[in-house]
Amino acid sequence: MNRLDAMHLFVRIAELGSFTAVAEQMDLARSVVTRQIAALEEHLGVKLMVRNTRRLSLTSAGSAYLEKCRVILDLVEAAEASVMEERLTPRGNIRIGLPLSFGLKTLSPLLLEFSGLYPDIDLEMDFDDHQMNLIEEGMDIAIRIAGQLAPGDIVRKLGTCKLLAVASPDYLKQHGKPQHPSELINHACLGYTLTAGGSSWTFMVDGRHETFYIKTHIKANNGDALTEAAANGLGLTLQPDFIVNDYLQSGRVETILDEFTPAELGIYAILPSNRYVPHRVRVLLDFLANQLDKKKR
Repeated sequence: MNRLDAMHLFVRIAELGSFTAVAEQMDLARSVVTRQIAALEEHLGVKLMVRNTRRLSLTSAGSAYLEKCRVILDLVEAAEASVMEERLTPRGNIRIGLPLSFGLKTLSPLLLEFSGLYPDIDLEMDFDDHQMNLIEEGMDIAIRIAGQLAPGDIVRKLGTCKLLAVASPDYLKQHGKPQHPSELINHACLGYTLTAGGSSWTFMVDGRHETFYIKTHIKANNGDALTEAAANGLGLTLQPDFIVNDYLQSGRVETILDEFTPAELGIYAILPSNRYVPHRVRVLLDFLANQLDKKKR
């Protein structure tokens, strides 16, 4: 293993905090990983890590070395990429985290199309609605749909989607159709558990956004499940357009509170912080942004 490979191995161990996790991710024996770090420490003449059975931590020398390694590895990747880009053939592996419903309904067909256009790029798709730690999970990018992002997130906005409040015709016939968001408190609502505002919904009232608390009859971490519950007459739900459109077209649900527009959600590509963005990833982001823009026209 050369010096750059050893640096890369050290960085991954520092990021994941585990020799075993890195060995599994890189398909190496744990003993190989241990020997390489020991050889690196012997070469440098300093201890980089303190290890015991419960945790791993960096020494002060290890922390300083980690930052320099990241800079060096990014410069190497950028230098190689600048030369490779001249060949105009993006290549390599992209591991992408995708939200479940949007990933399956909208992004999966686009990614399959992208794979056909760029056969030298290997895609690995991970479908999961939970917020991912890109570095710990070895992701190149993650797609996230959100009203707000965490401070410090490195992102590229790919598009937007609308939120729609819906209910089944049978539910509205039995319980009445709310005429104002303040009436939601009198209805059974179906809440999404993976947002901070799971017990409240926000609508535009008199030119400003206003938040209204709801009583959640059913909660779930998946919008398809909640929309299906709404279609079965179990309550009202507030979901993105890409989930409810099929239900609206079939007549299983209808929109409510149309004059009180909920805030749009952004569709974002989240990138690992302090990392050079490879050419293949930039090609994928350009493709997704272009295709999502076409879908909105």
